[in-house]
Amino acid sequence: MKKTKIVCTLGPSSQTVEQLVKMIDAGMNVARFNFSHGSHEEHLARFNALKEARKIAGKPCAILLDTKGPEIRTHDMKDGAIALETGMIVRVSMEQVEGTVERFSVSYPELINDVTVGSRILVDDGLVSLRVTEIDAFNKDIVTIVENSGVIKNKKGVNVPNVSVNLPGITQKDADDIRFGIKNGIDYIAASFVRRASDVLEIIKILEEENATHIQIIPKIENQEGVDNIDEILAVSHGLMVARGDLGVEIPTEDVPIVQKALIKKCNMVGKPVITATQMLDSMQRNPRPTRAEAGDVANAIFDGTDAVMLSGESAAGDYPLEAVQTMANICVRTEQALENQDVFKLKQFKQDITEAIGRSVGHNARSLGIETIVAATSSGHTARMISKYRPKSNIIALTFSERAQLGLSLVWGVQAVYVEKPSSTDAIFTEADKVVKELGFAKSGDVIIVTAGLPVGEAGTTNMMKLQEVQ
Repeated sequence: MKKTKIVCTLGPSSQTVEQLVKMIDAGMNVARFNFSHGSHEEHLARFNALKEARKIAGKPCAILLDTKGPEIRTHDMKDGAIALETGMIVRVSMEQVEGTVERFSVSYPELINDVTVGSRILVDDGLVSLRVTEIDAFNKDIVTIVENSGVIKNKKGVNVPNVSVNLPGITQKDADDIRFGIKNGIDYIAASFVRRASDVLEIIKILEEENATHIQIIPKIENQEGVDNIDEILAVSHGLMVARGDLGVEIPTEDVPIVQKALIKKCNMVGKPVITATQMLDSMQRNPRPTRAEAGDVANAIFDGTDAVMLSGESAAGDYPLEAVQTMANICVRTEQALENQDVFKLKQFKQDITEAIGRSVGHNARSLGIETIVAATSSGHTARMISKYRPKSNIIALTFSERAQLGLSLVWGVQAVYVEKPSSTDAIFTEADKVVKELGFAKSGDVIIVTAGLPVGEAGTTNMMKLQEVQ
């Protein structure tokens, strides 16, 4: 059983029901819908295709809505592009103008108040670097010198490393997209460009207004401010995404692997899922096999402790979307086999919480007794998360009593969630556990499994029991 979860971005290469069924069968656990692109009509068609595909496949596959976020972009250029040469002086205007080599504008008019002389403005993932030499407040221009030659096209992303920008936490478009997603059954929100806890709280407020607090918020850490405020962000979130694309523009490239490891460790310590994203199998957009470095990148993220790995352009617009999922799944399984030979059961940050104490004990006993299968009966999914936190070698089967709870475990390492009717008693849970592990092929009669549940049966937050059970 593959324990690391795979997130696939959907797009033109992955939008038919037939293709999505194949991707789910190959190992896709979560489908990412990137709301930086596409209309609501396009996304609705893909939502419906995915729901049909998971029905046909007979497997859960959660929906993750990735917000566009409060980004800064260039406005349109004359003839669609301008070519800048090193040493040129170019003005960045706070008033919308048609861009030329002398002057172009950006979508954030307050930028002039955030940057100072010496700040750098990076355009198009850092391909063009501009250094601020003067603030011309009268003309509402930032005067810059071009540090390297390059072409700037329409609507390209703009980054300002080490500058605290006063953009809103979410935009009106984000709020509209989130409400659209809620109506269509999303399970996760990946919140772009989160800088502080208050950005997450803005999304929580929308979820509360829409009676949708079951939807989990996964902030994307994409800038230095997000890294600096990571503890306060994680405290109000359900997990994190290490979004290495923009992060690698905002902070030095050589710092990205260090930050990746630190963020994964923080999530592991508190038992919240973490996704490692961007360029994992990038060359597979055009090639049927990955580079060796890419295979190592996926494996090393798993060694770091990531819960999930993600495909972006590879699955959305590449030539080999299915092969990319299959390749990623193969790397996951092989790396997990290597991990089984290491002792990854470590004491994590521990709260005075009964469910967590049970989760810790389950992991410890499974390890000590060599038990291969753990069954957690869980209403909210919290018990399964607390067991996963301790990374036991055992398979973790979560018996969930709603499809919502089942899909809500799609990012959690090592957990296979199964939707069952809510049992009427603890004896019914034990019987159901036997039935499910045998049906899934995780145990046979005579094997010993661990079952954990709570009294009263089926109530969230009541996990208080662990049983060593011989399968009948």
